[in-house]
Amino acid sequence: MSALTHFDAAGRAVMVDVGAKPETAREATAAARVVMRPETLRMIVEGAARKGDVLGVARLAGIMAAKRTAELIPLCHPLPLTAVTLDLAPEGEDAVAITATVRTTGRTGVEMEALTAASIAALTVYDMCKAVDRGMRIEGVRVLAKSGGKSGDFAQD
Repeated sequence: MSALTHFDAAGRAVMVDVGAKPETAREATAAARVVMRPETLRMIVEGAARKGDVLGVARLAGIMAAKRTAELIPLCHPLPLTAVTLDLAPEGEDAVAITATVRTTGRTGVEMEALTAASIAALTVYDMCKAVDRGMRIEGVRVLAKSGGKSGDFAQD
């Protein structure tokens, strides 16, 4: 396992200097899942939520969050994102599956942006439906894949 890069020799938190790294195409995909009662999912699918289009609003929230990741997570570099896509879809009878893919050409990866997008989209689903289902659970937030950069490609199921 490699050493942690966000600490200096004295153990102080630092922002990693990526200035000498070459710019490369970078992509990361992250996922999350919101588990709920079947009737809550039906309400979402039928467009009957009192707050409006749950999946559409959550998609926009995820895109906005990806663009603001450096403001939310200390030591993240602000990145010029070239694309952010979010897919939100019913999964089975009691869940919404969320997949966020983020792209840039830069000196550091976009895993945190993809994770932030998926997480905020999941939180938005919860927020928009909590009045009818406070027992919803957000699960499985994880990086599914990343490409580009010195460390190469990574993928998991």
